[in-house]
Amino acid sequence: MMRKTDRLSELMTILRDGQVHKADDLALATGVSLRTIYRDMEVLVASGVPVQGARGTGYQAQALITLPALHLTEDELEALHLSLAILGESGMEGLADAAASLSAKIEQVLPEDSDSAGEGFGFAAYPFDGAARGVRHMPGLKAAIKARQKLRLRLQTGGAEVIRPLQVDYWGRVWRAIVWSETQAGFAEIRLDQIAEMTVLPGLFVDEPGKSLSDYRAS
Repeated sequence: MMRKTDRLSELMTILRDGQVHKADDLALATGVSLRTIYRDMEVLVASGVPVQGARGTGYQAQALITLPALHLTEDELEALHLSLAILGESGMEGLADAAASLSAKIEQVLPEDSDSAGEGFGFAAYPFDGAARGVRHMPGLKAAIKARQKLRLRLQTGGAEVIRPLQVDYWGRVWRAIVWSETQAGFAEIRLDQIAEMTVLPGLFVDEPGKSLSDYRAS
């Protein structure tokens, strides 16, 4: 049976397609009981993941990306999330409190029909409290994506993978890297908090049929 954090991340991956998923199907996909799925949905909602639904009707998720009266580029939104997450985890006197205050102000102007207030914009809540700490790998991943540099990752689970990094994104209070894994010979979604160590390899990569970001999006 997969760990709780891994199961919750898998549930978010399933739900992010925006479709309604029955609890029975989610239980089958993750190998747990219906009761566990109901508890997991409650945890996701409490953690700020935009999950909608109820027992007997199914569940779906709707990601929130924009803020009213403010137009942000993808990079600007990422910078805002990243900055608040880092400061919130920093423990720095004054700045951590200021980040929490700013987070609350942003939360107040999110769409009123949202039920995903959670613990504040940009802050990771249990059981994703380790997710913000994973952002220390962000600069290296971003640089590798831009340079098309292959990486070797050592994971917290003890495994290792050689990857082609394609994209870093944020969804459901979890940072993740979309990669082509040469170890698995397929696409993979790796949470940044799962990365224990990252090594830049000498080999560069070019887009190949079936291995690009557009291929991932089409899959």
